[in-house]
Amino acid sequence: MIRVVLPAHLKTLAKVTGEVRLDVAGPDGGPVTQRLLLDALEARYPMLLGTIRDRHSGKRRAFVRFYAGEEDLSHSSPDAPLPEPVLTGAEPYIVLGAMAGG
Repeated sequence: MIRVVLPAHLKTLAKVTGEVRLDVAGPDGGPVTQRLLLDALEARYPMLLGTIRDRHSGKRRAFVRFYAGEEDLSHSSPDAPLPEPVLTGAEPYIVLGAMAGG
């Protein structure tokens, strides 16, 4: 079970409190990737479509960041395997709304 932490505004939109827990499996027993995890998240909560990734290109929105523990996965390939601590549930996968400005 993968634990996903969403920013407050996306929790409100998805009508959830606390962490989201998703059971995600890679195709043919292959690795679980950010793409698969986000696909599963958007399938379970369709109101999040387009809020985390662009609907057409699948690219991460400019002010959205992804973390696993202290590791920034925002610029990692969406098809790279997720870190083991995320897969085991020891660490959450964090979707963070970045801030800009002064």
